[in-house]
Amino acid sequence: MTSVTFEIEVASQLPADKVFKVFADLDNLGPKLHPQYFKSIETIEGNGDVGTIKLFTFGDGIPFTSGKYKTESVDVSKYSYSYSVIEGDVLMGILDSINHDVKVVPSADGGSVFKQTVVYNCKGSEKPSEEFLHKEKDVYINIFKTLEAYAIANP
Repeated sequence: MTSVTFEIEVASQLPADKVFKVFADLDNLGPKLHPQYFKSIETIEGNGDVGTIKLFTFGDGIPFTSGKYKTESVDVSKYSYSYSVIEGDVLMGILDSINHDVKVVPSADGGSVFKQTVVYNCKGSEKPSEEFLHKEKDVYINIFKTLEAYAIANP
């Protein structure tokens, strides 16, 4: 199976626990802070732990309508969270799944570094374009920076 991977790293002045907490609240904050990306995020199965299934309905700023996401792992003590996109037009007909690994690493200065690895698992040899991947990366960075700004403004 062919796959394509990209990583983002964004330094934050906030401590890791605060960054992780605001990221973990994406279900509530996403549609409020980024209606252009998220119309709604609803849990359709589970309670937030491993195996939870969520339905993301996207806004006009995303070229897809929806995607189902499954929580793969959560480790609050290590500020890590993994999930996979398992259904929806967000898979573009060419992907089996998209895996996301998020980790917030404490910095020596009291801040942290938000790290996200995204792996697109292709069905065949067709892959997402470089232009698409670049836009996706920008969206993830933009979402993080907005969540961070929200956390700073709402201590």
